[in-house]
This record gives sequence, structure tokens and C-alpha cells, in this order.
Amino acid sequence: MRSREDLTSTGRSAPAIVTSAAAVDALLIMTFAAIGRDAHARGNVITGVILTAWPFLAGAALTWLLFRVWRMPLAVWPAGVAVWLGTVGIGMVLRAVTGQTVVLPFVIVALISLAVFLLGYRLLVAGFLRLRRSRRRG
Repeated sequence: MRSREDLTSTGRSAPAIVTSAAAVDALLIMTFAAIGRDAHARGNVITGVILTAWPFLAGAALTWLLFRVWRMPLAVWPAGVAVWLGTVGIGMVLRAVTGQTVVLPFVIVALISLAVFLLGYRLLVAGFLRLRRSRRRG
């Protein structure tokens, strides 16, 4: 198991890492929403993206709170997986209760896309930190 220092040793303070990770999560969720809106050629770019993204952003925020993601925000497991599944799960529930579309193909696309985004950058950061540590030792 990795230590907290291993996952946050980027030379930045812990609050900066937490803030950056939360901001990247939000940015990637907004990117997911924007790509989806663009793929379906829907108008109202800014308000449309916000309308599409807000349930997922709320899901991510709630997951951050419930799972205390700030403790190890760059960890793929359990933080990244929790954020990914919470974002999609809570996001879909919020979409359903507010009358937005929730169909199986969209759920599958959201699961895959948000896995690539929310887990992908955490994997890249972990790999970068591992490489940096090995270069320092060697």
C-alpha cells in the first residue's frame, strides 16, 4: 500500500494538491459534458454543458465528502474509483429525478468516459511520481 507522501509528493502543499485534484475532477466532468453535447449537436453551449454536467458534478462533490477523498485525492484506489462510480451513480440518479434522460447506452458511455478521465489522470500522476522517485534513487 502506498503512503500518503507517495501519492502527494509533487513538491506542492497538501491543500494545493487537494484543490488541484478537485478542480481537475470538475474540469474533466465538464469536458465529458461538453463532448457529449457537441456529439449530439445540441445548442446553448454554456448553459447546455452546465445543465448536462451539474448532476455529475454534484455526484463527484458528494462522493468527495462521503469518502473523504481529500485524504488521498490522487490515489486510484479507493479515491479515484469512488469518485468515478459516485460521479456516475449519483449523477444518473439526479438526472432521473430531475427528468433528464437516463438510458443504458448513456450510462455505459458515462461509465467508460469518466473512468478514462477520472482514473486516467490519477494513473498518469502515479506513474509520473513513481518515475520521478526512481530517478532520484538511481
